[in-house]
Amino acid sequence: MAKDSRIEWTHHTFNPWWGCVKVSPACKHCYAETWAHRLGKSLWGKSAPRHSFSNEHWRQPLKWNREAQRAGDRRRVFCASMADVFEGRTELDRWRQMLWPLIEQTPNLDWLLLTKRPQNVEHMVPWTDIWPENVWLGTTAENQKYADARIPKLLGAKARVHFISAEPLLGQLSLRKWRGIDWVIAGGESGHAARPTDPEWVRALRDECKNADIAFHFKQWGHWAPEMPKGASARRRIEVGTGDRTRSVLYGLGKTTAGRMLDGRTWDELPREGQVRESAF
Repeated sequence: MAKDSRIEWTHHTFNPWWGCVKVSPACKHCYAETWAHRLGKSLWGKSAPRHSFSNEHWRQPLKWNREAQRAGDRRRVFCASMADVFEGRTELDRWRQMLWPLIEQTPNLDWLLLTKRPQNVEHMVPWTDIWPENVWLGTTAENQKYADARIPKLLGAKARVHFISAEPLLGQLSLRKWRGIDWVIAGGESGHAARPTDPEWVRALRDECKNADIAFHFKQWGHWAPEMPKGASARRRIEVGTGDRTRSVLYGLGKTTAGRMLDGRTWDELPREGQVRESAF
C-alpha cells in the first residue's frame, strides 16, 4: 500500500491482499511477484497462500477520503497493485466483502479496479445496474487477442468509467470495434528481460484515442526506447517492425533513462470529470 504512489496515473495504491496467478503473456515478468520475492514472500501460483493485512491497513482509505474532502478534490486509488481483486478463489471472498463497503464509504476517492479477469466481475461485485460513481473498472489488453477476449466482458459491467491498460504493450492493438472506453493507459515493459514495444503500436493506439476522444496516458517506454537522450549510452540496440512497415531502432536504456516522452511530449490525459458517454470511433 502507498499513500503517495510512484505510479504516474494514480495518487494512492491499496491492496486488499497480496498474491496472484499468472494468466496471460503480460504476466510473464510480473513486477508484483518480483517485489514479493524480494521481501521473502512466496505468494504466486494456485497453491500459494495470499497475504492479508491488519485492520489499520484497511482504515487508511478512510483517512485518504477525509483528506480529499478537506482539500476539496478527488484522489485516485489503484486497487490492487499486488493482486487481482477478481481472482477466482473463494477464500478471498471475505476480503472482497470488506472492500465493497469501503469503496462506498469513500466517495471522494475514485477506485481504479484493474483486472485480467473481467469475466468474474459480475459474479463478485454486489452492484448490478447501479454502481458507485467512484468506481473505474479496467482490464489489461496487452495485444489484440486479449483485447478481443476481455473488453466485451469489461464493457458489460455498469461502471461509470471503463479503462484499458495496454502495459506492457506486446503487439498491435486496435480498439475501433468497441464503444464505451473512456481511458487508455499504454506503456512498455521494464526490467533486464523486458520485451520490446514497437513505437508504431503506441502511435497507432494514441491516434485511435485522439480520433475517438478517448483519454490517453503514456506511462513509460520501459527498458527499450526509440530515442537516445543526449549523454546516454545504450546497453543494447535492436530493430523492431514487421512486413513492409518502417523498422524502428530501439535502445536498451533502462526505465529511468528511457523516460516517457512520445513524439516530443508527455501524455497524461484523464477521463473528463463526470464523463458518462459512448466513445465514437
